[in-house]
Amino acid sequence: MIRHELVARQLEERIAAHFEVGRRLRVLDAGLGDGARALRLVRWGHQVTGLEPDPGRLAAVRSALESEPEGIRERFRTLAGSGQDTGAHFLPGTFDVVLCHDVLDQARDPDSTLAGLARVLDTGGLLSLVIPNVEARAMRPGLAGDWQTARAALVADTAERDRFLRLEALTAFLARIGVPLESWYGVGVFGADGTHGDAAAGEAGSGTGEADAATGAAAGEAALDVEERAGRTDPYRAVAPSLHLFGVRG
Repeated sequence: MIRHELVARQLEERIAAHFEVGRRLRVLDAGLGDGARALRLVRWGHQVTGLEPDPGRLAAVRSALESEPEGIRERFRTLAGSGQDTGAHFLPGTFDVVLCHDVLDQARDPDSTLAGLARVLDTGGLLSLVIPNVEARAMRPGLAGDWQTARAALVADTAERDRFLRLEALTAFLARIGVPLESWYGVGVFGADGTHGDAAAGEAGSGTGEADAATGAAAGEAALDVEERAGRTDPYRAVAPSLHLFGVRG
């Protein structure tokens, strides 16, 4: 999906900016999911530990790893658990990079989870967070003409969890736990986030033959290019459905 590629490119950019070329980093992925994100980092040469609370997903990742080369398997460790369990598994300063993508908003106690993730970062380490943009929830339904949902998002009382996830609140909290915000991006500004954007790319290449396939690929690359540029540009990034935040351990 375009969304996954955007996040990966943003992460790659920040890693390149913070660490010397060729350095093998110690990475924690707190929320492994299907393992694709972690596997990509392993293939870049890094040592990755993945935490995943869902037994089915964890078993699927481990099964898929069996078909990978030995060098990949040696650099990819999986554990049952979530971002809330870092204190039970790891010492302070264990990792150079910590990922928490699309899981912080689901945590029972997001502030303590985030503090725990910061604790296991080494000095100069990079924290990568992908969260829903709670301040722009009316944008997608509004653009789709779903006025009832858009209005509900605009007038709804802000829950405590949503207040924590706001960019201003997270910026203040990251500073308090010693991982101040260094940079941030929007993800999927124009809807190329696995739904609208990918569908548009598919429609562009919905015919048959090599020419149509090339047209579809070109449309996908164009969407990715526009999304990537908009995701780092004001005011567009502020209305993206997701935000990608980077903090650096002081």
